[in-house]
Amino acid sequence: MSTMSSGKKVFVLGLGFIGWNVLDLLVKENYEVTAYVRRKEHAEQLKASGASETVLGDLHDKSQITKHAASHDIIFHIATADDLPSVEAILDAVKQRSEKGLNTIYIHTSGTSVLDDNAQGQAKSDTVYHDSIASELDSVSDEAPHRQIDLTILKAKKQLGDKVKIAIVIPPLIYGFNPKHERLSIQIPTLTRYALKNGYSGHIGQGLSVWSTIHVLDLARGYLTILHHLESSPPNSPDLQNPYYFCENSGDNEVSWKEIALFIGAELSKAGLISDPTPRTIPPDDYNDLFGPENSGGVVGNNSRSRAVRLRALGWKPVEKSWKESYVQDELPAILRNYGS
Repeated sequence: MSTMSSGKKVFVLGLGFIGWNVLDLLVKENYEVTAYVRRKEHAEQLKASGASETVLGDLHDKSQITKHAASHDIIFHIATADDLPSVEAILDAVKQRSEKGLNTIYIHTSGTSVLDDNAQGQAKSDTVYHDSIASELDSVSDEAPHRQIDLTILKAKKQLGDKVKIAIVIPPLIYGFNPKHERLSIQIPTLTRYALKNGYSGHIGQGLSVWSTIHVLDLARGYLTILHHLESSPPNSPDLQNPYYFCENSGDNEVSWKEIALFIGAELSKAGLISDPTPRTIPPDDYNDLFGPENSGGVVGNNSRSRAVRLRALGWKPVEKSWKESYVQDELPAILRNYGS
């Protein structure tokens, strides 16, 4: 029997912090996974994790991405949420498949920076977004982070109709650590390294903005829950008209950037790594130690309040440790092992 018709052939682009954990779950469920990676060393690690095949290439090699994606029933994009060439390459592959009468599942990764409100740490927003109400997501600015990529996908979804089932996963502040992979998230580790370098824990503005959170292992299980839902839903299912899926464990108890700075300061002070645990406002001149002058406010300063209504309705629930437990037990030890090396 041709593997093309088995429905279990998966192409994954982006196998870092999130994607590697998704690969582990796909392999466990006997999916045949092709991993698209940049480095030979990482390709060997993914083969050891169970990838059936690895392809070496970068995100801008559109022809290679299209060629390989076109021979797979299921496609995951879990790399950067802002790379248009790789998304266009995948959409070209989906179109090629549809012209041959082949259906495709495409699960793309965006991020809740798309909910950017430019608060710059000055206030907690009252605006909460629910993935069960697509119009709330559709109301965000076309110029919001990630949104142009999402709009490109939505346009293709409309054109392709029932030939493709598309989901856009929109994760919030991701934390967590898988010791088998030794990969860290971005936001909290970057704030920790800032504190180690500058001698104090900091936040943007007053640090009052809040974000929803998710542990990376709960997020990975969310991807599989969405995949199973798409597999079992008929192409004309009304539920598939809404492509958006949040994934969070915080509910109404989102964490503020000041709370994060307080906790980082307390833990680094306890370890004797900074003298004063009291957090301070980070001056804009130091934003290059974060995410640069243009992006720092959006990445660690604005509000992003999301509710994963749809995943919970599908039976998914978060089970991993809290961000504070994870930081103390997993991330901080890993950051300190590698800091300065």
